[in-house]
Amino acid sequence: MSDKTFVLHPVLKNGTNSERSADAGLEEIKNLTAAIDLEVVAAEVVYLNKINVSLYVGKGVVERIHDIVQQENITLMVINTQLSPIQQRNLERMLNVKVIDRTALTLEIFGERARTKEGVLQVELAHLTYQRSRLVRGWTHLERQRGGRGFLGGPGETQIELDKRVITDNIVKLKNQLEEVRRTRQLHRSARQRVPFPVVAFVGYTNAGKSTLFNKLTNSDVFAKNMLFATLDPTMRQLKLPSGKIVILSDTVGFISNLPTELVAAFRATLEEVLEADLVVHVRDISHPDTLAQKSDVEEVLKGLGLKEKVDKGLLEVLNKVDLIDKDEQKALIESGKRNHNRIAVSAITGLGIEELLSVIDAELSKKDKKYKIIIKASEGKCLSDIYKNANVLLRLDDDDKIILTIKIEEVSLKKIVKLYPQVKYVEIS
Repeated sequence: MSDKTFVLHPVLKNGTNSERSADAGLEEIKNLTAAIDLEVVAAEVVYLNKINVSLYVGKGVVERIHDIVQQENITLMVINTQLSPIQQRNLERMLNVKVIDRTALTLEIFGERARTKEGVLQVELAHLTYQRSRLVRGWTHLERQRGGRGFLGGPGETQIELDKRVITDNIVKLKNQLEEVRRTRQLHRSARQRVPFPVVAFVGYTNAGKSTLFNKLTNSDVFAKNMLFATLDPTMRQLKLPSGKIVILSDTVGFISNLPTELVAAFRATLEEVLEADLVVHVRDISHPDTLAQKSDVEEVLKGLGLKEKVDKGLLEVLNKVDLIDKDEQKALIESGKRNHNRIAVSAITGLGIEELLSVIDAELSKKDKKYKIIIKASEGKCLSDIYKNANVLLRLDDDDKIILTIKIEEVSLKKIVKLYPQVKYVEIS
C-alpha cells in the first residue's frame, strides 16, 4: 500500500524564475511523486514573502497543513525545494509525518529506475553523499519505525549506528568502483573509435520524449513511458542515415530543474557520452507550458558539463510532441523548421517530421566532410564495407585488382579508417 502523500510547492513572491509558472511547478512535483507510485491526496502552491529559517514555510502554513494531514491520514509530505536538515526535522516533529525534499525524492526515483551496475553504484553514491550531510543521532520516530531502503523508509536501526567516518569510507569505495566503470566505458569508447561511427547524443528535460523518439528512429524497444525519469541508464544503437552513413545514437538520462548536485557529480560518467558526441541533439517537449524554462535548465546543465561552446553556438533542437499542440501552431512550427534547420518539429508518436530530422542530422554530420579519392585492393572487403558505412561514396571505379572511390567524409573519420587499414591510399580533391 503506497503512502498517502501531501505535495507542497513553495514559491517566493520575489523569485527570479519568471519563465516557470507556479501551476506547472506543482504539476511537475506531483508527477515526480507519482513516478514512484505514491498516492498524492493533497497538493498546493504556497507563496512566501521570505524563507523561514527553521521551517522553510511559515508556522501558520504548517499548522494548516497539520489539520489536513490528520483529516486525510497522510503519512508523507513532499516539499518541492531543498530543505536543510534542521528544517526537515522541525517539519517532521510538527506534522508527525515523514518529510522529504526535492533532492531526496529525485534520488528515490533514481534508486528505483537504475538497472545497470553503473547506475546502481551512482545512485548509492548520491544517496550516501546526501545522507552524510544529514547524519544526526536524533532521527524521528518514523525513521526508527520504518527500516529499509532509500529516503522513504528512513535509515533504519543500522543506519542510526553509522557515523560520518563509515559513510565516508563507503563513499570512497563507491568512487573507486565507479572509476573502474569509467575505465571500462573508456575502453568501449576506444573500441567504437576504432570503428569510426559518429556519435549522436539525445539530451533533454525528463519526459520530453527522447526514448520514444529513439525507439522510432532505431526500431528499438528501450523503455519509454509518459513518466518522469523513464530512462536512467544510457542506451546506444546504430542508425542508418539517408546518405547510407552509419551513426551511433545515444539516449541519455533526462534533466530536471534544480538537479541535485549529488546527482550531477554521481552521473557524470553516464553523461560522458554527451561530452564525446559528434552531435548533441536537444529534444524538447514543445507542448509543455514551461518548455522555455526547461530549455534553459537543460542548457545550464550542459554548460556545467563543459559544453558551453556548443550550447552558445546553438544546438540542434527537436521540437517533439507537436501532435499535442494546436493545428495552426503546429503548421507554423513546421514551416519555421523549413527555414531554420536547427529547429525541427516532430512527433515521435505519429512519425511526423522524422524523415526531415534524419536528413538534418545527416547534413549536420556532413558539414565537415571533404572530398577524397581513395584506392584500395579489391580483396579488402571489410575496408570497403567500413568506407561505405562512414562516407558518402560519389563515384566507384573497379580496375583489375583495385577499387578507386571518390568519397565525401570528415577528415577525422578518414584518419580512423586509415589507422585501421594502413594500406589505404588517398588524396584530397579540391
